[in-house]
Amino acid sequence: MSSMDISFLGGPCPQRGVGVVAPFDFALDRELWRWVPDEVSLHLTRTPFVPVEVSLDLARLVSEHETLGDGVRTLTAIAPEVVAYACTSGSFVGGIAGERAMCEAMTQAGAVPAVTTSGALLEALTELNVRRVALVTPYTVSVTRALEEYVAEAGVSVTGCEFMGLTRHIWKVPYRDVADMAHRAVRGPTDALFISCTNLPTYDVIPQLEAELRIPVLSANQVTMWAALRRLGTRAVGPYQALIDPAARGGSVLPEALPNVPGEEQQQEGPT
Repeated sequence: MSSMDISFLGGPCPQRGVGVVAPFDFALDRELWRWVPDEVSLHLTRTPFVPVEVSLDLARLVSEHETLGDGVRTLTAIAPEVVAYACTSGSFVGGIAGERAMCEAMTQAGAVPAVTTSGALLEALTELNVRRVALVTPYTVSVTRALEEYVAEAGVSVTGCEFMGLTRHIWKVPYRDVADMAHRAVRGPTDALFISCTNLPTYDVIPQLEAELRIPVLSANQVTMWAALRRLGTRAVGPYQALIDPAARGGSVLPEALPNVPGEEQQQEGPT
């Protein structure tokens, strides 16, 4: 009997856990999983529903320390090794000090390392030595300006920015719209592009844009999973994505297989 047979008869291979606290309207569970290697499981929980559309007010409500602590405590029974807060606006609305305080509150609630999307963004910008960044957001102008202020606080210049002005159903935005806005946002010399919001689908459009723009392209869900998995000592799965695949850095590697019609797969992501 082979070692493979013995492993099969003994049950599934041991899994390492990443806990994820997401806002109540998060619809892209499946996209998060695409960055996760086989030996890791995601355990998701959501913040309580509040009747508020995407705005600075909502960002503050879904990132209150009590809310985060409750979310983390719902995950402690399954003992994740790290907890991630998967919300960009909720983690940049309080600036750098606010983001650090959120991580501390989550760690205290679960006794494990904690990351947030906006903290992961700054970590990724440092990893890639980015000093100038272009931004794409689905947000209104006020939420977008708060992101610009957060990035500037970290000492990174914003070279261009495009926003969609949406307050709901962000997960329904097709890849084609994201790509079009990305091209408009990159207006001059820049080191990278960041596509904000964990509810905006980006997985397949990242390598396409990196090939076209010849700069690293980061997205909210990508940096969140990259940073969380990094704390486990493992790597996210993202072929032809410069942050994850060192061979893709420098814009020298072109993707070989992309969706024929950007946006087609997005329709499979999350409920409607």
